[in-house]
Amino acid sequence: MNLRDLSGDSIVDAGLRWTIVSIFAIFGTAKFAAYEAAGVAMIAGQHPLFGWMYPLLGERGVSGVIGAIELVTGAVIALGAWSARASLVGGAMGVFTFLTTLSFSFGAAEFWQKGYGPPFLGSTGQFLVKDAVLLAACFAIAVSGLRRLQRSEETQGTARGWSV
Repeated sequence: MNLRDLSGDSIVDAGLRWTIVSIFAIFGTAKFAAYEAAGVAMIAGQHPLFGWMYPLLGERGVSGVIGAIELVTGAVIALGAWSARASLVGGAMGVFTFLTTLSFSFGAAEFWQKGYGPPFLGSTGQFLVKDAVLLAACFAIAVSGLRRLQRSEETQGTARGWSV
């Protein structure tokens, strides 16, 4: 297959997909390290979605759960290269992941630079703002999967003699 055989959309989809898979693999794996678990605890420890887990599982346990979810999300997104349904589901999992991390912005310490305020991001804001782009990439992956599913259903319906 040469480059001319690929549509612009499929090249973009592949670029987004494998970049997001790499990010989930790197960040998911890092969650199992002590330094990352401590960093996650500073942000997630006060969040209603995760805060209750810390007394039960501890800092490393919660980080491990988050890491496992991230690794599974990356794997499902990777499977989306071959399965439209996996692309839709994995993309949706990624959207949920980044909506969750962006929700840490509300009330986070050092989101805005002390003494300046909006639009000057502090250290937490600088760390979290990238997730807006990652959210958009996962949304694009989910939409691509949905479109592929719809095309597949239309093709199957036509092959069976159904009108679409």
